[in-house]
Amino acid sequence: MKLKRAAIAVIIALFVYLSLYSWNLRSGQLDRLSAFTGLEIVKWVLWPGEWVHDKSEAFWDEYIYLIGLKQLNDQLSSQNNLMRLEIMKLREKAAEADRFQKLLNISPVDGWTTDGARIIAHRMGPSAALDSVILGKGISSGILPDTPVMTSRGVLGRIVQPGLTASKAMLISDRNSRISVRGQLNRSAGLLIGNGEGEPLSVKYVKLNSAVNEGEILVTSGLAGIFPPGLPIAKVVSVERSDISLFLKIEAVPLADMKNTEEVLLLQQFNPVNATGANSNSTSIGTGNRTTALGE
Repeated sequence: MKLKRAAIAVIIALFVYLSLYSWNLRSGQLDRLSAFTGLEIVKWVLWPGEWVHDKSEAFWDEYIYLIGLKQLNDQLSSQNNLMRLEIMKLREKAAEADRFQKLLNISPVDGWTTDGARIIAHRMGPSAALDSVILGKGISSGILPDTPVMTSRGVLGRIVQPGLTASKAMLISDRNSRISVRGQLNRSAGLLIGNGEGEPLSVKYVKLNSAVNEGEILVTSGLAGIFPPGLPIAKVVSVERSDISLFLKIEAVPLADMKNTEEVLLLQQFNPVNATGANSNSTSIGTGNRTTALGE
């Protein structure tokens, strides 16, 4: 029974196939249908692969672009850092030139020559208890003990220990500093004494009846022979009178910057005998060789 049904099915299928084959030979409809459906099938079979290919290609292009962009960004960042460094160097040179110009504009002092020097250290070594700085010039440059040290604002201190190529200078704020001064306006004389780093200076032995004003500039008197007269050194900040003392209680502050000064002038008394010798190369800050009087 089953064999009979199978035979009938085969005969029917054969009949249908032959009928369709004959019809297709005459009309060609099945060929066109198969071509149309075959294209659609091919499209949907290949489409995922094309999509993956396109996305991969786009991703790769974007990756290469980003790599190039990062390299360009790194290059520009490096150039920007170099330009910033160059600007900082130029600003430092401009500031240095401005400081040198201020030093050279100091008014001349008769009988004295100047020599420039750099401050290379602050409060170093076993004598660090002193309020001091180390200068980059010494005996080989003609620097002697008690050589006055100045800035464009005023007196900074004096040389206390000259070495061969470096020297130690005691600041006017040091407790061992004693400098004879007088008021620039009222000409009252006194002794300017240091009280240590960060502390105001004291002006001792000014008589009660002496005229001294707050804000008055104090200048060197030149009585001790170490400093030439008339150099600005401090400004009076307070004046007090006492019933139990014969002298005024006066406090002052240095005119020179005790902490941030980088270049100074060293004052040396002019020696006519050596005018064409060692003193002829004065005023050389660092490695310069210009000859000048104070402020020339």
